[in-house]
Amino acid sequence: MTDTRPVPGVPAACETYPQLLEHIVTLRGARPAFREKHLGIWQTWTWSQWRSEVHAIAAGLLGLGATRGQTITVIGDNRPLLYGAICAAQCMGAIPVPLYQDAVADEMGFVIDHAEANIAFAEDQEQVDKLLAVAARTQRLGRIIYDDPRGLRDYDKQHLTSLEALIAAGREALAKDPQLVLREIAKGKAEDIGVMLYTSGTTGKPKGVMLTYANVMITAANAVAFDKLTDQDEILAYLPMAWVGDHIFSYGEALVAGFCVACPESGATVLTDLREIGPTFFFAPPRIFENLLTQVTIRMEDASAIKRRMFKFFMDHARRVGIDILDGKPVGALDRLLYRLGEVLVYGPLKNVLGLSRMRVGYTAGEAIGPDLFAFYRSLGLNLKQLYGMTEASVFICLQPDGQIKVDTVGPAAPAVEIKLDESGEVLVKSPGVFKLYYKNEAATAESKTPDGWLRTGDAGVFDADGHLKIIDRAKDVGRLKDGTLFAPKYIENKLKFFAFIKEAVAYGADREFATAFINIDLEAAGNWAEKRGIAYASYQELAARAEVYDLIAECVAQVNRDLAADPVLAGSQIRRFLILHKELDADDGELTRTRKVRRNFIADRYLPLVDGLYSANDHAHIATDVTFEDGRKGRIEADLRIRDVPVANAPRQAAE
Repeated sequence: MTDTRPVPGVPAACETYPQLLEHIVTLRGARPAFREKHLGIWQTWTWSQWRSEVHAIAAGLLGLGATRGQTITVIGDNRPLLYGAICAAQCMGAIPVPLYQDAVADEMGFVIDHAEANIAFAEDQEQVDKLLAVAARTQRLGRIIYDDPRGLRDYDKQHLTSLEALIAAGREALAKDPQLVLREIAKGKAEDIGVMLYTSGTTGKPKGVMLTYANVMITAANAVAFDKLTDQDEILAYLPMAWVGDHIFSYGEALVAGFCVACPESGATVLTDLREIGPTFFFAPPRIFENLLTQVTIRMEDASAIKRRMFKFFMDHARRVGIDILDGKPVGALDRLLYRLGEVLVYGPLKNVLGLSRMRVGYTAGEAIGPDLFAFYRSLGLNLKQLYGMTEASVFICLQPDGQIKVDTVGPAAPAVEIKLDESGEVLVKSPGVFKLYYKNEAATAESKTPDGWLRTGDAGVFDADGHLKIIDRAKDVGRLKDGTLFAPKYIENKLKFFAFIKEAVAYGADREFATAFINIDLEAAGNWAEKRGIAYASYQELAARAEVYDLIAECVAQVNRDLAADPVLAGSQIRRFLILHKELDADDGELTRTRKVRRNFIADRYLPLVDGLYSANDHAHIATDVTFEDGRKGRIEADLRIRDVPVANAPRQAAE
């Protein structure tokens, strides 16, 4: 049963986001709603201006014959008018279905066909080309509406309409009937489906998660109140619009709180745009924070010896006292004074370079963040917190309150959320955000929800003494070595990925004698390291095969083993052998999801000769791999990969006793 309780901080009459938008315009119509960087210049839409565009798009859709309940897909980078297309679809009762902009045509085709969408909004020529390929194959899409006309002049316009033309047609319709869109908006109810978001498909085909307006609005409003967000805040929207995190933060919470959403010029300029905007509210998955730390590491490699020594001294001090200062705990006067000096010389300039100087609150989620990585940012004085959530719960399951941040937990239950563990340790959830159902998949819906309404998360967890939840791993991934030692692959992988030279890791060990790992090096960080040492290479494959790089990664793995040795539960799951893959794991090859999650079982099947090699007495393994190039062409690469043994660390005396 959909929760339709009143939304905190939102008038009772506002049951849908289009209705809430009308309310926002009366309160803060002149406040900035969206910014977009175009040709190097930031353009701004006020809430009134954006609402005008939304109404025009909605009226244009009605003119195309769009009806209530139909699905409309949206694909492209974060753009104010594409967010406007989502809201416009909701205005006239349709269900928006955002797609991942880097999805290949086959992936898009599955979602479009499964969702039964016949209208699509596309950002540019790249997306139009993929949609046309899908349309030719499925005969599903009847109309493609594009935003950027570059490259589309000579295309057959039979099924294409520019967004500019759609808006113009909508304005004409509104001039004749000003109440056209408002009448449709008034029909919306809290229990209506507001959006359909597809899961990442880690273990199979993506599923269409149907979220009601109540699901999204209540959870978004609770989170806004939790973090005291206001219309003075600003966020940078750069994550895929198809991901539930972006839909909640850059759309749901923005409409509830009325803060400004800034859209970068392109994926290549995100870090530059981040520095220019300096968001007060920032969300990023661990991979982004890993990439930022990699940039810092590379810059320090290039710095003078004096700067490197100063950086190390103050960062060591920050690790000792920075988190305590941030959490308001007692810290000696001398340590505080030294930390202030570090703020002037190191921490402040570093946060400015990262674009996080104004960050008042930040979150990371999507997958577990490595404890060392998390502590690094908090030691700088950044109020970075973890949240635990999933698409089926409208994101929020756990939130970390200020002053109660723990590196190894995701906090207590979020507002209005109930959590319990079943007999196997799986986390079960009840909340206003729990999804209504999977589209056209009653069996999966029944499997995900218990008869009494609890959502099965698929994650294994434990509560600590303070009631904070600690996620161990995906319940299906947690296993044991043959000797009974607990094996949590994601935990090990996150510790490996703390090192700037390691971009991705895949750990194996369940039902085996010992743990092993595949490693992807970070080409930028490892390449910079190699160039400084005069190590020549011409490609990722060449660099990954160098003995010097194996030595470098072996040091990182050995450090992880020392950390694991200090944990009496996981000490036995230290990594005994590893290899460096000859190619980067790629979503286009099915090895990662579009949200960059490792598809561990798929990789194990795809690289079975390498897995077998790690558990043999051999020091090399041969592999031939089919790959997809950036232009869509297929190819095949072969390689003989060396396998490296790593010594096991002894447990510290206190851990052993």
